[in-house]
Amino acid sequence: MRPGAGPAIRATALSKCYGSTRALAAVDLEVGAGTVLALLGPNGAGKSTTVRILTTLTAPDSGRAEVAGYDVIRQAHLVRASIGLAGQHAAVDGRLTGRENLIMVGRLHRLSHREARRRAAELLERFDLVPVADRPAHSYSGGTRRRIDLAASLVSRAPVLFLDEPTTGLDPRSRSDLWDLVDELVGNGTAVLLTTQYLDEADRLADHITVVDHGRVVAEGSPEELKRSIGSERLSVRVHELEQLFTVSEAMRRIGGHTAVADPVAREVTTCTPDGARLLTEVIHGLDGTGIVLDGAELLRPSLDDVFLALTLRGGSE
Repeated sequence: MRPGAGPAIRATALSKCYGSTRALAAVDLEVGAGTVLALLGPNGAGKSTTVRILTTLTAPDSGRAEVAGYDVIRQAHLVRASIGLAGQHAAVDGRLTGRENLIMVGRLHRLSHREARRRAAELLERFDLVPVADRPAHSYSGGTRRRIDLAASLVSRAPVLFLDEPTTGLDPRSRSDLWDLVDELVGNGTAVLLTTQYLDEADRLADHITVVDHGRVVAEGSPEELKRSIGSERLSVRVHELEQLFTVSEAMRRIGGHTAVADPVAREVTTCTPDGARLLTEVIHGLDGTGIVLDGAELLRPSLDDVFLALTLRGGSE
C-alpha cells in the first residue's frame, strides 16, 4: 500500500443499479490496515456487489472507492496488484493440480518460478493440502477446491484481502484454521473485508461490522456496540420448588423494575434488564434467608443473530 494513502479500503456514496434493481444506494465504508470489516446482510442486500466494485470486477454508477490508496476505476491495474480475493465460488482450474494452480497464480503476480513454487509449497502445507497437491483439481471435493481457492488468494501476500463467504463448504476444523490464519494476517497489517452468512464468524473475526439491507447501510459498529444497540439482556432463574416461583418472580419484578415472566413447566422466571449481572446479584441477596433454593441462573446477552434479525427485519419494513 502506498505510504500515507489513508485507509486500506475507502468507499464513498457507492451506488449501483442493474436495470430497475437498485443493488447499492450511497454506501460508505472504511477498512484500516490490520483490521477486519465484516459486511453483513441478507441475500441480495448488496454485499457481493460491493466486493465486485472494490475488486474492479464491476464499475459503480456513482460514488468513489480507493483500495490500497488506488482508485478502483482510474488505477484498476494497481488495485488488482494489491489485493487477494477469494470469491463465493472456487476459481480453480480443474485441469491443473492444486500445486500447479498455486504456482500459476504466483507467476501471474510476477513471482519468479522458484518463489512461486516455494510459496505454493508453503500454502499447501498451511491448508493441509499436501496429500492431494499433485492430483488434478477436478478430482477434488468441494471443500478441498475451496481450500485451494483460499490458498490462491494468499499467494501474493497482498496488503488487502477480500474474503467473500470464505468458509462456505468447509468443515469445522478448516473453518477454525482459516480463522487462525486471518488473525495472523491481520496481526501483520493485512486489511480484510469479509462477507459471511455465519454470524459467529463475524463475531469472532471482525473489529467492525457494517450491516447492509436493500443496498443501504442500516447499522455499523463493533460487534459489542451492535449487540448493545438492540436492547436488554435476559436473565432466567430456575427454582427448586414450584411453589417458590411466585416469590422469586415478585422479587425479580420489584428489584429489577421490569415485568418478570414465570414458566411453571420449566420452573423458571425470566426478565429483561439492562444490567443482568447486577440484578442477579441483588436477587440472590434479596432471597437470602428466605429458604428459597435456586437450581440455576442464566444471563443471555444479545447475539449477532439477534442484531441481524432485528436490523434486517426493520429495514425490510421500511
